[in-house]
Amino acid sequence: MSKKLWQKDIEVNKLIETFTVGKDTEFDMLLAEHDIVASRAHARMLEKVRLLTKEDLKKLLAGLDAIEKQIKKGSFKIENGVEDVHSQIELQLTRIAGEAGKKIHMGRSRNDQVLTAVKLYLKNELKSISKQVEEVFGVFIKQSEQHKNVLLPGYTHFQIAMPSSFGLWLGAYAESLCDDMELVVAAYHICNKNPLGSAAGYGSSFPLDRGFTTKAIGFEQLNVNSIYAQMTRGKSEKAAAVALASVANTLSKFSYDVCLYLSQNFGFISFPEELTTGSSIMPHKKNPDVFELVRGKCNVIQGVPNQLTLLTNNLPSGYHRDMQLTKEVLFPAIQQLKDCLNILAFTLPQMKVNSNILDDAKYVHLYSVDALNELVKNGISFRDAYKKIGMDIKQGKFKKPAQLKHTHIGSINNLGTELIKKQFHKVMKGIS
Repeated sequence: MSKKLWQKDIEVNKLIETFTVGKDTEFDMLLAEHDIVASRAHARMLEKVRLLTKEDLKKLLAGLDAIEKQIKKGSFKIENGVEDVHSQIELQLTRIAGEAGKKIHMGRSRNDQVLTAVKLYLKNELKSISKQVEEVFGVFIKQSEQHKNVLLPGYTHFQIAMPSSFGLWLGAYAESLCDDMELVVAAYHICNKNPLGSAAGYGSSFPLDRGFTTKAIGFEQLNVNSIYAQMTRGKSEKAAAVALASVANTLSKFSYDVCLYLSQNFGFISFPEELTTGSSIMPHKKNPDVFELVRGKCNVIQGVPNQLTLLTNNLPSGYHRDMQLTKEVLFPAIQQLKDCLNILAFTLPQMKVNSNILDDAKYVHLYSVDALNELVKNGISFRDAYKKIGMDIKQGKFKKPAQLKHTHIGSINNLGTELIKKQFHKVMKGIS
């Protein structure tokens, strides 16, 4: 049997072959199990519409089961000269199932076959990422509640601004993940539509039952129009990339805060020494390399939607080989984000906070707004109170209020943690 699904009797130039295959085989192994799932459903459908005999189906399912076992054991490999994982699976299936193996490609093209496997892969990865986000969310919430009474200076323009707290700071990142998950869920639903049966983008003259394969594979619904089904290649990846970029934005910003707050000039937080790194010449150094790398990796991830736009935006409808490159752009970014979520879930619970930060005299002016508001509540107009506090500061007479009274929801004395948790869990239901 030819080792390329499309090859006839002409050998492809080796340089052309090497260039067109590129790095595809490196990423194709991630699609192997998903191709088996789709191929199994496709075979059942072909038997249902009487394009396969029951005996053909029995042989194909047994062959697919055997290949799936190899994949799960890690013994499955793409042989030299075989173009991709889909070709390898069909090659092995034909070795196992004989003539039946040659029939499984009826009613599908490699275009919709690959797209189906990619969508299943993205679905699986988005679900996995959502679970990791949920774990990091839980750490943020727990740390927020644990340190809710420990005050922290708030900044605008890198200038001290108003009193904040560790509870408020950490709770902000928990709520940020709520919005990030809205995009993850949206991307999940976009990827959760079945393109199989659209073939090369123009359907098939075979009497395919696309509703059957939709249910059998486990898709939520069908990509109805066969041309649009093919147009979702690139669009599905872009949707997933936007979701990843949103999570990455939250992690990057938080990591910047951590690097800042760890520095000696701030000294707001610390981590055990074994979570930091040293310098080759400076014995005192405890560098936040983990958080610098999370920041850097997540900044790169935020560029992935733009990379996919540049790759796919100038293409007309129909399949184009450019789409192969979406895997090289997106698949590594998925793993990078999972690594970043994993390391934050490990390090964050070990963060220690400085409980006496605001005892330093340089932070006294953080309380100017609270003092101003007290005057207003006692009957002085806002502008007059503003001028008085401003003059007191200028003349060195300012004294901070005896206590802080921030009662509205989402403030330092009323974090609204339960509301944030409800928001998050409501969003998470969309990816169950």
